[in-house]
Amino acid sequence: MHSVSSPLRLALTNKANHLSITITVTMGRIIFYEDRNFMGRSYECSSDCSDMSTYLSRCHSCRVESGCWMVYDRPNYMGNQYFMRRGEYSDYMSMMGMSDCIRSCRQIPMYRGSYRMRIYERENFMGQMMEVTEDCESIMERYNWSSGCHSCHVMDGHWLMYEQPQYRGRMRYFRPGEYRSFRDYGGMRFMSMRRIMDSWH
Repeated sequence: MHSVSSPLRLALTNKANHLSITITVTMGRIIFYEDRNFMGRSYECSSDCSDMSTYLSRCHSCRVESGCWMVYDRPNYMGNQYFMRRGEYSDYMSMMGMSDCIRSCRQIPMYRGSYRMRIYERENFMGQMMEVTEDCESIMERYNWSSGCHSCHVMDGHWLMYEQPQYRGRMRYFRPGEYRSFRDYGGMRFMSMRRIMDSWH
């Protein structure tokens, strides 16, 4: 009995230690400004924020000092999504083609490990299935799916999926989980995908 339980406790201890280190390393930081060129009032954020209007009435520029972030043009992580990595965005609306201000943001956890996703030709995990472990710039060319991907199961890693080939068009962030339908995303279909890599942080 002792020989079975002892390694389990050791594994849990190692896992807990790893988790505490990961939390320390992945503390992201993003600063939002009311006006372009980092002018006006500012709000510093180090975790998810569901409604920016609580802190700023408007937001026209930002600095990502650490981490990777998804920003949204609606509160509660709704609306169009945009990916931001470390850097300065003095006028992000024109730089990224946004038509509205950032209203909410979500930090993407730093991840080191394998990437694995199953994509399906139809909703509810129906139709042809392919397992993906690397970036794919055109689902249509690689798998001959003319209508793209309509459901997916993300098993490992964090991914960005795009409505057009070559990582163009509107994007969506996918973390591990099952996605039976993309109707909540306005019925989008996805034609390319890429991994959010640790090297992007």
